[in-house]
Amino acid sequence: MPLTLNYVSFVVGEMERSLDFYRTLGLPVPDGAHMNAAGQAEDHVELSAGGLRIAWETEKLVGEVYPGWTAPPPGQTRLGVAFEAASPAEVDAACQRLQAAGFVVKAAPYDAFWGQRYATITDPDGNNVDVFAGLGNG
Repeated sequence: MPLTLNYVSFVVGEMERSLDFYRTLGLPVPDGAHMNAAGQAEDHVELSAGGLRIAWETEKLVGEVYPGWTAPPPGQTRLGVAFEAASPAEVDAACQRLQAAGFVVKAAPYDAFWGQRYATITDPDGNNVDVFAGLGNG
C-alpha cells in the first residue's frame, strides 16, 4: 500500500506570530489557538485542512522530544510549502494581505515561465511559503 501524506509540522520560535501568518494566508487557524483553556501558552497546535493535519510546535517542545536539537539559523529552511490560489489575482491579494500584516514578501508576484502566477513569502521562522495559481485561472 502506498504511503499517504498525512501530517506536516512547523517548528516555530513564536507560536502566536506563526499562527497569525498562516491564518492571514488563509488556513483555518482559530483566534487564540495558541492558548489553552487555562490561558497558558500551547507548545503544540494542530488542525486539519483539506484532509491534511497541519501542526505548529515550539522550539522548546522539539528540544524536549529530541534532546540536543537546536533550531537552524534564520534563512536555513529545510521544508518548502506552497498554497494554491483560485486565480492570479488572489496570489497578488494574498501577498498584499501578508505584507500589510507585517510579513516579508521575498519574491513579489510574477508570471513564471512554467505558466503560473507565483510569489514567495517568508514566515516568521524564515521558511519560504509559495503562493501560486495557473495563469489560465482568471
